[in-house]
Amino acid sequence: MKKTQKKTAKKTLVVVESPAKAKTIEKYLGKNYMVRASMGHLRDLPKSQFGIDVEHDFAPKYINIRGKGDLIKALKKDAKNADKVYLASDPDREGEAIAWHLAYILGLDPSDDCRIVFNEITKPAIQAAVKEPRAINLDRVDAQQARRMLDRIVGYKLSPLLWRKVRKGLSAGRVQSVTVKLICDREKEIQAFVSEEYWTVGLKLRKEKSAMFDAELSMVDGKKLALHSAAETDALVADFQQQQLIVKEVKKRQRQRKPAAPFITSSMQQDAARKLGFTSRKTMMVAQQLYEGIDLGRKGPVGLITYMRTDSTRISELAQNEAKDYLLQEFGAEYVPAKPNIYAAGKKAQDAHEAIRPTSVAFLPQDMEKYLSKDQLKLYTLVWQRFMASQMTPAIYDTLSVAVAAGSRYICRASGSQLRFAGFTAVYAGVEKKEKDVVLPELAEKDVLTLARTLPQQHFTEPPPRYNEASLVKTLEEKEIGRPSTYAPIIETILARGYVIRQDKHFQPTELGFVVIDMLEEYFKNIVDAKFTADLENELDEIADGRVEKNHLLKEFYGPFEDTLEKADEAIGHVELPVEVSDVQCELCGRMMVVKQGRYGKFLACPGFPECRNTKPLLKDTGVKCPKCGGSIVERRTKRGRSFYGCKNYPECDYVTWDQPQKETCEKCGSFLLKHHYKNGRALLYCSNDACETRIDHPINKELEKIREKAKAKAEARAAEEKGEVPAEKTAEKKTKKTVRKTAKKSGKKTAAGGTK
Repeated sequence: MKKTQKKTAKKTLVVVESPAKAKTIEKYLGKNYMVRASMGHLRDLPKSQFGIDVEHDFAPKYINIRGKGDLIKALKKDAKNADKVYLASDPDREGEAIAWHLAYILGLDPSDDCRIVFNEITKPAIQAAVKEPRAINLDRVDAQQARRMLDRIVGYKLSPLLWRKVRKGLSAGRVQSVTVKLICDREKEIQAFVSEEYWTVGLKLRKEKSAMFDAELSMVDGKKLALHSAAETDALVADFQQQQLIVKEVKKRQRQRKPAAPFITSSMQQDAARKLGFTSRKTMMVAQQLYEGIDLGRKGPVGLITYMRTDSTRISELAQNEAKDYLLQEFGAEYVPAKPNIYAAGKKAQDAHEAIRPTSVAFLPQDMEKYLSKDQLKLYTLVWQRFMASQMTPAIYDTLSVAVAAGSRYICRASGSQLRFAGFTAVYAGVEKKEKDVVLPELAEKDVLTLARTLPQQHFTEPPPRYNEASLVKTLEEKEIGRPSTYAPIIETILARGYVIRQDKHFQPTELGFVVIDMLEEYFKNIVDAKFTADLENELDEIADGRVEKNHLLKEFYGPFEDTLEKADEAIGHVELPVEVSDVQCELCGRMMVVKQGRYGKFLACPGFPECRNTKPLLKDTGVKCPKCGGSIVERRTKRGRSFYGCKNYPECDYVTWDQPQKETCEKCGSFLLKHHYKNGRALLYCSNDACETRIDHPINKELEKIREKAKAKAEARAAEEKGEVPAEKTAEKKTKKTVRKTAKKSGKKTAAGGTK
C-alpha cells in the first residue's frame, strides 16, 4: 500500500519596517501569512568612503549595513520557504527605496507585483492592499537615491573642509545649513533692531447708566494715531477730554470662522509644539507609535491614526461618511455641511496618501485613555479633534463695530463679538483658544457717550521673535526647504552640532553657528541659499514623477560644487573661533576663565583644560536688586536649559523666581516689575511685591497659584516615590515607556545612516 506524504502549504511572506507594525499586521492577515520586520534600511552607502562613482554615471556603491547580517540571513531563509513575498515598507519615497533594496537582497524582480502599500494599519486596509500588489515604483526610488547622493556629496565633501578649517565633528548639509542660516539671519535682525517709543490711548466709555466698555483712540485729524512721547500724549489727552463724544457709525455683521484642514505632517508638528510643547522629534516618535499599533486589550494591537508622513489634505469618502454619521448623531444636522469640506493641498503636495486622521472615529480619545501613555493620548486627542472639526460647519459670530467722533479732530473705535453658533469650535478651537464674547451696550448713531477714563500707555516696538519649533517648521514649509519628514531630524542635527541652542523653547545661534554660516555664505552661496535648496527639492519631485532623469540633476550639481570646493580649500585659512575672556578668576589655577558654549547655553571654563577642568555657571546680572538681601539678581539655568532668576548670594539668600525681573518699577509701591511668559508667547508685567495694591485681582495670581499647586504635586509624588508608594498609573506609564523604548531600539531608524541633510 502506497503512503501519501502530506505536503505543507507554503505561507506568504510580508516584510514591513518595524516589529510593532509586524505584530499588528500579522493579526489581520491570519495563519497563511508570516510578517517580518526589516528594521528600516538593510543597505546603504558605506560610512568609511564616498561611495559614489562620479566617473561612471554616479553609480552608488551600496553595502549591507553592519550588524544586519543575521537579520538578512533570516529574511532570505523566510523568503526561500515562502510561496510569495510582499514588500510592505512605508508608502513614501524612503519606503519605496527600502522595498527596492529588499527586492535586491531577496532576489525579487522589482517589475513583478511584489509591492503593497497602505495608508492605515486597519484590517480592511491591509486586506485590500494584499489584493492589489504592484511593481516597485522606480521613479520614486530614483528620487530617494538622488536625495541620498546629494546629501552624501555635500556631507562627505564639505564636512571635511569644516573639520580642517574650523574644528572636528562639524557637518554641513543641503537643508541643515539653510536652516541654520535662517536662524542666524533672524538673530542679526534682532541685534540690528532699534526700539522706538510709541503710545496708545485706551478709553473707558459709557452710555448713560450702562456698563463701561472699552474703546481706543484711533485717528487724529484724519490720520492714524502716532504718538512718540509722554509730553505729546499728555497734551493730546488733555485736549481730547474736553470734547463731546457722539456715535458716528454702527456696523452690525456676521462673521464666519471656517475650520482648518486636517493635519499634514508639518501642521501636526506646529500644533503639537504650540499646544502640547512637543518637539518635532517627539511628535513624530509618538505619531509613529499610534500609527504602528496600540494594544487595545481584547482587540489586540490596532493602528489608531493614518500614515503620519504626508503633505496631502485629502480625506477618503469612507472616512468622510464615518465622520458625518458620528456628527449627526452627537451634534445634529446643523453641525454637518451639506457637502463635505474639501481643502486645497499645498502646491507641492505629493498626494500619495491621505491627511493624518483617526483610523476610526469610533476610537474616542476618552475611551483610549486607559491604553495610551500621557503623550500618546495628548497627540491622539489632537489628531481626532482636528479631523472631526475639519468635517464640520463654520463657527458664526455676531460682530459690532462702532466709530465714535470726539469733536472734529478725533475718531475712537470699539468692537464687540458674540458667538452665535459654535460650529467646529464645539470640538476644536484651532491655533487660538476659543474667542471670548465682547459685549457692547445697545448703540445707535448720534448717541451721546461719556468718557469715564483715559488710559494712555507707553510701548516700545519689539524686534522679530526668535524661531520656536512651530514657527521654524512653518518657515521651512513656506520656503519649500526640505520635506515635512525631514524637519525633525534636521532640527536635532543642528542642535547636536552646536550650531544653535534651544533657549526658553526658542532657537538661538551660537558663535560656532555664525562662523560656519558666514564661511559657507562667502564660498558656498548656493548651499545656504533658500531658493536654490527649494529648487533642488522641486527637481527631486520631478524625478519622482518621471519628468527629470536622476543623473542629469546630479551632474548639474556636482560639477560647479567640486570647482567651488577646490577654490575654497585654497582660499580659506584656519578659522579661529572667538574666545570671550571673563573677569572671573579660576580659583584652582589663577587663569582668567573664558565663556564656552555648551548644550544648555553658555558657561565659564578654565582655559587651562585639560590640566585644569574647573567650570562654573555663567551668571548674567539682571541689574535688579534682591528684595530679601539687596544682592544682585542673576539669571541661572536648570539642567534642561530653562532660565530662572535668583539671588547671587545663594545659598545664604534663597530668593528665586521663574519670571524675568525688569528694571522698570511699580508706579504704586516702587518695587521692581516681573515679566511672566505664557506658553503661547504672550507676556504679562506685574509687581514683584505680593502686598502691592496693583496685585489685587491681577490675572497673574491665578497663574502663580497653578504653578505652586503643580510644584506641590510634584514634590508630593517625589516624596511618595522615595517611600516606595508609587501610584499604580505611574507604574503602568513607566512600563509603557519602557516598552516603547525597547521597540524603538529594535526597529532602528528609517532614514538611511551615514549622511547629513
